[in-house]
Amino acid sequence: MNTIIKKIGIISKPRKSDAGPILSDLIRWLKSKGIEPLMDQETAGLIDFDSSHTRPDIALLSDFIIVLGGDGTLISVARLIGGRGTPILGVNLGSLGFLTEVTLDEMYPLLEKILSGDMSLDERWTLDVSVQREDKELAKFTVLNDVVINKGALARMILMETVIDGRYLNTYRADGMIISTPTGSTAYSLSAGGPIINPKVGAIIISPICPHTITNRPIVVREDVMIEVTLRSENEDVNVTLDGQEGYPLQYLDKVVVKKSANTIRLITSPDKDYYEVLRQKLRWGL
Repeated sequence: MNTIIKKIGIISKPRKSDAGPILSDLIRWLKSKGIEPLMDQETAGLIDFDSSHTRPDIALLSDFIIVLGGDGTLISVARLIGGRGTPILGVNLGSLGFLTEVTLDEMYPLLEKILSGDMSLDERWTLDVSVQREDKELAKFTVLNDVVINKGALARMILMETVIDGRYLNTYRADGMIISTPTGSTAYSLSAGGPIINPKVGAIIISPICPHTITNRPIVVREDVMIEVTLRSENEDVNVTLDGQEGYPLQYLDKVVVKKSANTIRLITSPDKDYYEVLRQKLRWGL
């Protein structure tokens, strides 16, 4: 990807106190390269830097965005970007992440390559999620990782009638359900017994959470299907959660409709690191 880069956004994990020196060094380095650094007010506050920009401003104005933090911070930025296609470079400030795979030691050499015109991009597709009640759309979201239907702490198991492309699949009796992209296959879905799927594979994972019937196992379906889940439980505390960062309450007979989105998220990757290497390191395979 050969693009003239003039402005680079920087968004840090909120309240990450040790990010201050990293931010200061990064800003000095970018300015020495003739690049204008842009920060949102919260990130700028970590180093007492004056900025009037909001996070949506950064997503709109930047040629690409450096995210300092973990996977959760990167996902929050991806949600801001939406369909704009602004590339994201995820730099992990703690342990290696599945999305924030670049370490601090790797950041500056990789930035040198990017500014010289050598930018490698990995496109991750997303899911559109619609909450419907009596054929009216109440809310709409886009997720990178997953959509989760889950009960409250004191609620009983819930019934979730599940239909794929108009064909009945099953009515799950469980604590909840996870509908995940391949990107999200290493997140909550993995904890629920779902498979790890390479992000380049076209598939959606449906994983029941603690199902009443042990034979109700995770199922992998094509990426181009439409999944409809209708809540068949009355008087229960149930919510739908989007990428673990936003929630919406569900009522009896509410329907959650999930399908592949036209929006993709573009992640800047290191040419010296591949997906399987990240898996081995993060999951500690062979150790």
